[in-house]
Amino acid sequence: MVQGLAVSYVRVEDVERISPRMLRIGFSGDALASLMEDRPDQQMKLCFPRAGQRVPRLPEPDAEDTYGMRWYEAYLAIPEPERPLMRSFTVRSYDPGSGLMAVDFVLHGDDGPATRWARTAGPGDVAGMVGPSSAYARPLPRAGHLLLAGDESALPAIGTILEALPAGARVTVCAEVADAAEEQRFDSAAEVTVCWVHRDRGASLLDAVRSAELPQGDTAGWLAGEAGTVRALRRHLVEERGLPRSAVEFSGYWRRALTQDDAPTEEDLAWAAERAAETP
Repeated sequence: MVQGLAVSYVRVEDVERISPRMLRIGFSGDALASLMEDRPDQQMKLCFPRAGQRVPRLPEPDAEDTYGMRWYEAYLAIPEPERPLMRSFTVRSYDPGSGLMAVDFVLHGDDGPATRWARTAGPGDVAGMVGPSSAYARPLPRAGHLLLAGDESALPAIGTILEALPAGARVTVCAEVADAAEEQRFDSAAEVTVCWVHRDRGASLLDAVRSAELPQGDTAGWLAGEAGTVRALRRHLVEERGLPRSAVEFSGYWRRALTQDDAPTEEDLAWAAERAAETP
């Protein structure tokens, strides 16, 4: 396979509600053992069946490319009424012993395709998966102190990062959730300070990061969540806190009032170009 990218099927084995607005679904799949890596923040895409389908229709492999960079062209070639609905996720965990991959689903109020599917998912249900691939992995910036900031969509990645950090690492986490019931417990050998930001109390992630005590000159940032908020956080860290651009890793997981089915805005394209320019 080119660049280690794969398109495969995964099957639901169990479903657990870990908070009022988040489900953890355990998947099995024939390809998982060869795809999962021992690293945090593994990104992939899940494909959900259209109405009337039990199993999503996935792209056919290109004989000359075999799921390299052309998989998306093959995906778009599927007639729209049959084309699976696709969303991006982070692998929360993978257990080599059981062969199960855990993925956390935020139950958004907008009732999008991932939320609709997850709310009724049960053992035996099938989704498609694209990736994950180490070719798209971005290493954490190195520093004596790490800031992790994001909303609930970033909690799975934050959890994997914290679990991977060694003893002695110093971390500040700023996590925005709907209310206190959405807080999670993270395990880590690192020295971790967590600030939970509750929207029902009028708090914001940007204000929490602005108020956070961060060591001068030896801090790096990892930011993820709603794209507009991530942009504002990055500007704050670079322009107001003086962090080098290379010390701030950032990802816009979703866009307010838009979905992954919508065309990127001019700001999205400019941001993507800047991100690509900074990739080593």
